[in-house]
Amino acid sequence: MKKPRWVVEKEQARKAAAAETVWLFGLHAVRDALMNPNRQKLRLIVTRNARDKLAEAIEFSGIEPEMADPRKFTAPIDAGSVHQGAALEVKPLDWGGLAENCIGRENPRVILLDRVTDPHNVGAILRSAEVLGASAVIGTRHHSAPETGALAKTASGALERQPYLRMRNLADTIVELQNMGFLVLGLDGEADVTIEGALSDGRDRPVALVLGAEGPGLRQKTKETVDQLVKIDAAGGFGSLNVSNAAAIALYASRP
Repeated sequence: MKKPRWVVEKEQARKAAAAETVWLFGLHAVRDALMNPNRQKLRLIVTRNARDKLAEAIEFSGIEPEMADPRKFTAPIDAGSVHQGAALEVKPLDWGGLAENCIGRENPRVILLDRVTDPHNVGAILRSAEVLGASAVIGTRHHSAPETGALAKTASGALERQPYLRMRNLADTIVELQNMGFLVLGLDGEADVTIEGALSDGRDRPVALVLGAEGPGLRQKTKETVDQLVKIDAAGGFGSLNVSNAAAIALYASRP
């Protein structure tokens, strides 16, 4: 009996995911990945200088490095990448699901990203999320930035420590968080209420902050699903922020 098309596509997607690898580059990103016991490491390419700088991390990981000439770096990464003589092939991290990452911490804070595709923005958001104590950063499987070397380098090690989940459907994820007791706030420059105003009586409850891509902002479905639309109070007439800066300010403004 011939398998239905959807079954075949699901099996193909599963095989593709199993075969997926990522090349991380740069001393910080590679060092933190080498030191992460949860990261599956496949291949390390380094120059002699980078090997010396990463000696402790290489020894900890147990991986045997491949040596490369700094004038002809052989790792299969973009020629313009600032690799600093180090590149590491890895499997993407598996952080698990919503409940295990978002429940358990006192007054958790979560960031959700609505079609934020720029890896540099997502990397910067992961870094801010780690510094400001967020439980997780959540995107979607499609139309969001996957793990890449550029994302990892911008995150400066936060990718190894800050849960980055990619869920199938953002609206369903918002509803699931609401069912867990989260107050879900969508960032919108046209909103009437500030983050502080929305949380005037609720800083002790779990809060999820949803940010959209620069330009389009939140999709209509997202706006309809969140509990409330809020804004960052701007001092002047120019009220637009880069999404990574907005995420950091929103997290700080929502702190318990």
